[in-house]
Amino acid sequence: MFKHVLDVGFRKPFSHVLRWFNTLVNQQNFLDVVGEVTLATKMAVAEGAKEAPKAEKKEKPKKEQKPAEPKKEKKEKPKKKEDDEEEEENFGEPEEPKGSNPLDQLPPTSFVLDEWKRQYSNNEGAVSIEWFFANVDKEGYSVWFCDYLYSKEQTQLFMTCNLVGGFLQRLDKLRKYGFGSMLIFENEQDKCFEISGAWLFRGQDVPAEMSNCDDYVLYEWKKADLNNEGDKKKITELFNWEGHFDGRKFGQRKVLK
Repeated sequence: MFKHVLDVGFRKPFSHVLRWFNTLVNQQNFLDVVGEVTLATKMAVAEGAKEAPKAEKKEKPKKEQKPAEPKKEKKEKPKKKEDDEEEEENFGEPEEPKGSNPLDQLPPTSFVLDEWKRQYSNNEGAVSIEWFFANVDKEGYSVWFCDYLYSKEQTQLFMTCNLVGGFLQRLDKLRKYGFGSMLIFENEQDKCFEISGAWLFRGQDVPAEMSNCDDYVLYEWKKADLNNEGDKKKITELFNWEGHFDGRKFGQRKVLK
């Protein structure tokens, strides 16, 4: 092809391929088999090649026109009864009634989730976490810790970040009822990356918006005791992304808010 067909004009856009080809054909092993390769300067044309004759278009026979049928008078449809109209409007999949989520049926809470998210976004960590513990409704909300179960399989940081990012993208429905902070730690001894997080949920259990997510089963979940100083310290570290972290080396973090 390069010797007889692919001329200068054809090869011009493929400079990288041409460089690779020239490198190969000038190797001694290639020279021993195919000899010296001279690139085509003009595209070769096979002798006696002619264009195939174009097929003549045959005219399609015209269809005989049928005599027009007399127009039929339109009959008026009988009017529907009011009951029939209501029945038709309600036909199909029933709409989900407002407030059908069990979390919306919980007793009122003094803790405003959106206000916590504003505090978290607009203030230093020490200020926001102080506001959190001063205002959190321990009856209306709960905090859960999660740890990834298959850390030894996570040997590349970018793959671990993609894993966490994909997890959070599938939790859009949870934003109304929760908040989460996910951290990635480097385990230098095992040469892998560990994932841990702290989640704030409406109610005292992990909501369906989380438990129905495919990634949920990849983590071990443990409920935090908001009256326990050790758990409060761990929440502070995971929410604020700074602290001792049980001696682990902190790397990346992602938040759902």
